[in-house]
Amino acid sequence: MSRRNTALPRVAVIGAGSWGTTFGKILADGGAHVTMWARRPELALEISEAKRNSRYLPGINLPREMTATSHLSEALEGAEQVYLSIPSQSARQNLKAVRPLIAASDVPVVSLMKGVEKRTGMRMSEVMAQELHIDPARIAVASGPNLALEIAREQPTAAVVSSTSEETANAVARRARNGYFRSFVNTDVIGTEFGGVLKNLIAVAIGIVDGVGYGENTKASIITRGLVEMTDFAVAQGAQSETLQGLAGLGDLIATCQSPLSRNNTAGRLLGQGYSFQDVVKQMQQTAEGLASVAPILSLAKDAGVEMPIVEQVKMVLDGTMDPRDIAPHLTTDDDEPKGERTSNGQDSGGGALWRSIQRALDQLRNGGGSAAGDRP
Repeated sequence: MSRRNTALPRVAVIGAGSWGTTFGKILADGGAHVTMWARRPELALEISEAKRNSRYLPGINLPREMTATSHLSEALEGAEQVYLSIPSQSARQNLKAVRPLIAASDVPVVSLMKGVEKRTGMRMSEVMAQELHIDPARIAVASGPNLALEIAREQPTAAVVSSTSEETANAVARRARNGYFRSFVNTDVIGTEFGGVLKNLIAVAIGIVDGVGYGENTKASIITRGLVEMTDFAVAQGAQSETLQGLAGLGDLIATCQSPLSRNNTAGRLLGQGYSFQDVVKQMQQTAEGLASVAPILSLAKDAGVEMPIVEQVKMVLDGTMDPRDIAPHLTTDDDEPKGERTSNGQDSGGGALWRSIQRALDQLRNGGGSAAGDRP
């Protein structure tokens, strides 16, 4: 295993899949010594010695100041910040093992996870606070248009770091930045987390219509109406609508829906091609969080009185009660009477709100550099 540079700040990343390893690279390229925790000893050895993760990031050379171990205690020893990149449905079990190793410290703990717990409907930051027994002010979440392989190739992008504590958000954003990765900050944890969850559901819908063979008009309609569903749902849960119009919402939605690198898009495409839900799960090498999030999100939506027709149809396809080819004609409503185009929060518009959302996301990317800034211009 490579010798550590003790002069560098130390951080730990728990989870060595594609996103965890990529974020470890972001942190190392930003000037930190990174210790990854990998469940499989052979993967830990490959990262440490060969500086590769050939299964999840083929062809990517990892930084010298990035090592890995299969022992949690070794990964967390001396870490000034801890980043969690594990599947949302196994998060609680893994957090139980992490808790005694960080209980006595006051280090920030950052969620890189984009899912809700199926059994409880809880966001990952809520599960973290509950299982780690720590002050929510120590918890941050990171989200945005972040396709792992593109970032690992050092293609420029941005993300949002959110915490109820501005101090925590800024500390994480300062660490999670380098020449190709820019971190903004906000304090809307609910909106930032739900943006990362909900865009996966819309990406599954886009994949379904792509697999069926429908074209760009259908996809654009679903993306646009999907943003309305995302915003309505998140605001009903206590989020700020502006967050869903920024990098953690619209930005992530665009990237996830249009890229073949998206696992959720891929899962949807297989469904559209006629594969059953069980067959799709077997074919996927990595977890598609959107598939597990559909049911709990719809349950939360029902409790809040929020309509989500696109996500409802995704569930019907998953359940085998709707032919994938029938998803497109029901973009918004089954009503016969025409309605105004409601962009979000019950407001009718000719498209101005969506255009402002796009402009805001583009402005955030153009205004990169300098110290960590707010997610809103």
